[in-house]
Amino acid sequence: MKIHEYQAKALLAKYGVPVPQGQVALTKEEAATAIREVTAKAASGNVVVKAQIHAGGRGKGGGVKVGKSIEDATEKANQILGMTLVTHQTGPEGRLVQRLLIEETLPIGKELYLGIVLDRAAGKNVFMASSEGGMDIEEVAAHTPEKILKEHIEPGVGLTEEQAKKLASGIGVPDELIGDAVKTLQALAKAYEDLDCSLAEINPFITTTDGRVVALDAKITIDDNALFRHPDLAELRDTNEEDPLEVEASKYSLNYIKLDGNVACMVNGAGLAMATMDIIKYAGGSPANFLDVGGGASPEQIKNAFRILTSDPAVKAILINVFGGILRCDRLATGVVGACNELNVKLPIVVRMEGTNYELGKQILEESGLKFTVANGMKDAADKVVAAAKEAA
Repeated sequence: MKIHEYQAKALLAKYGVPVPQGQVALTKEEAATAIREVTAKAASGNVVVKAQIHAGGRGKGGGVKVGKSIEDATEKANQILGMTLVTHQTGPEGRLVQRLLIEETLPIGKELYLGIVLDRAAGKNVFMASSEGGMDIEEVAAHTPEKILKEHIEPGVGLTEEQAKKLASGIGVPDELIGDAVKTLQALAKAYEDLDCSLAEINPFITTTDGRVVALDAKITIDDNALFRHPDLAELRDTNEEDPLEVEASKYSLNYIKLDGNVACMVNGAGLAMATMDIIKYAGGSPANFLDVGGGASPEQIKNAFRILTSDPAVKAILINVFGGILRCDRLATGVVGACNELNVKLPIVVRMEGTNYELGKQILEESGLKFTVANGMKDAADKVVAAAKEAA
């Protein structure tokens, strides 16, 4: 689950990470009030207006602007709030800006980078730091990987003071600020662990000309599977920043991710879903989604899965690829027939089934009176559904 910058900063501040003074605004009136209040408290007398969307590259897209006065900041806030912000992470459709963060400006000395993710190969979280703050870490990794320093965090131990000092000095934090930087790095590591994060990033992490270290930006992603431990964090979810079909699917415990193709996929099991998308591409098609209905999908879940798949106007054909185990083939077939009848599905549907009660499932489909195509194996299924999608396009 992604959260906004202002939410991430509020969480990190509780752990002792220094952040700028700021206020969030959802309306132009709130923005005007926030600008006056933050300006009055800011040592610089100026504020920065920052669009709050779940995507990077906001500054390049015109979503981050410094106000040179209260009037200038208010004008820029009015321009940004309600705009469709397009960045390299939003895609050409962009995101509607519905929230602003009004923050004090700070006298920047150096821009640095801090981040924590899981290193799957090592089986440990890894703390990354770089002197190249303010840039996409992917760009740094591609062109100057030697500028990314790494320290693995031992489970149950956390980021040690020695590790934090090594990272801080290695990325060029001035000697007089090493102590403050070490506290910040350790606080970030503690927050990452306590909040069950899958990503915690401060970019840029700055030193200021008046002798401080500050998280000028912050990004946190929380592991969805751990939200049951954090009901307070679940409330931070902003469904306006998510695809409406993905939000709808989550209501029915369906694992759904929208893609940009025209062949819808309904599969039981994440690994089989990945293989299904691969073979659709191999057959010359393009998957419209990832949808895992799980091992024991009920008829109600199958119906809702079909409703979500057919709500995507880009979909021209549907591939159902199921290995019958807990979800028996006859149970799947019954659910599919019921869903197609109730929802009046007109799209071509190719079904590939293997496993428990396959023959009975096939019989149910064939006797339904509906035009299902039962495939013989995954390659046959992919070839047939891609051909059907091309014909319907």
